[in-house]
Amino acid sequence: MPISKAMADAINVQIGNEFAAHFQYLQIATYFHEDGLPQMGAFFDHQASEEHDHAMRLLHYLRDTGAKVAIPKIAAPKATYRSAKEAVSLALKQEEDVTAQIDGLANLAIDERDHATRAMLDWFVTEQVEELDTMGELLQIVARAGEANMLLVEEHVRRKAAAEFGTAE
Repeated sequence: MPISKAMADAINVQIGNEFAAHFQYLQIATYFHEDGLPQMGAFFDHQASEEHDHAMRLLHYLRDTGAKVAIPKIAAPKATYRSAKEAVSLALKQEEDVTAQIDGLANLAIDERDHATRAMLDWFVTEQVEELDTMGELLQIVARAGEANMLLVEEHVRRKAAAEFGTAE
């Protein structure tokens, strides 16, 4: 069953938003790698990969429904940060924005009684709960540690990644 043009247009915008998030996370990862914080860099590299996957999930959905894919122009990411706290704050703000965007898509699907799109978006709604929690916690830890103690944040991120991915300590 085809989706409406309005829904396809809105999903195309979201594909652009997800790719923009991908590029922003790559830029934040680079900041941390260049600052000698490889665990934070790897964390944001992973986040960038997830955002790319999100964009592709939406793109494939449009293809599957026979809708036109039209990726919008993507603005360049913010490239400089005064501190780790500023970089992570930007990441949290980005996740808050994406959450609002996904909620908007879900509301449109509900308004249009587009049950297939609403069901597909359920995954994104749940994913955003996790993303907000992850970035909120990271910002809290970075703020608590302060710039002088970023190596403690590195250790936290390393331990968390080891637990998540089952790697040895």
